[in-house]
Amino acid sequence: MSESQPHRSEERVAVVTGAGQGIGYSIAAALVARGVRVVVTDRNPDTGAAAAKELGCVFLPLDVSDPLAVTATADEVVRQFGRVDILVNNAGIAHEDDALDVTDEVWNRILSVDLTGTFVACREFGRHFVRQRSGSIVNISSIAAFIGSNPEYHVAYDVAKAGVAQLARSLAVEWAQYGVRVNAVAPGRTRTPILDTVGMDDPQRMTQWIEQIPMRRLLEADEIASAVAFIALDGSAVTGQTLLVDGGQIAQ
Repeated sequence: MSESQPHRSEERVAVVTGAGQGIGYSIAAALVARGVRVVVTDRNPDTGAAAAKELGCVFLPLDVSDPLAVTATADEVVRQFGRVDILVNNAGIAHEDDALDVTDEVWNRILSVDLTGTFVACREFGRHFVRQRSGSIVNISSIAAFIGSNPEYHVAYDVAKAGVAQLARSLAVEWAQYGVRVNAVAPGRTRTPILDTVGMDDPQRMTQWIEQIPMRRLLEADEIASAVAFIALDGSAVTGQTLLVDGGQIAQ
């Protein structure tokens, strides 16, 4: 632990992007439960503000595809709290389509949020981490980074999430000298609003999903959140890793 790294959770400041609902909300809640001071960010001001109010957190609106907004948010967090210790890059979008039907617009939009947005957040918050010589970043990847999605297809999302996992490895090596850890968590299929968009209301597809998972169930958002909280707070020697939380799907 760096000398500048707070020793107690209640002294640490975390930023969670895309925390208005789903996995992001659960991550913010898990960190709050551990005494961390959490800043909720979300591109939807109504959803984000409601989540922050419910959790007793500060809310800052943020679209991670806007680099200037990311820089301003990082600076504002440090202005308000005097430091930042944890960044969880959870914000992301998905689009289901056959590869031959994916337009340039869709491809660029998915990558601008899921991959470029994650990199820009790492870079802008990373400036503060490097300066204070401590910090922990957790990027939310996906099992889609390791397998071709099936029965639904979302090639742009798959590629972006693979990039997010590699980003953690690359930055972990580069920033270890500054006391900064960078990891990724790759969830399997989890009950979230984003999963609703690709077939939770389709019994046949739901059956296909569950049959792919050895534990024979979907994951819950708080199970992902627990893994993120461990890596962010307790995994002091863990860096450059991608933790699969997938019910055993990739192990097959």
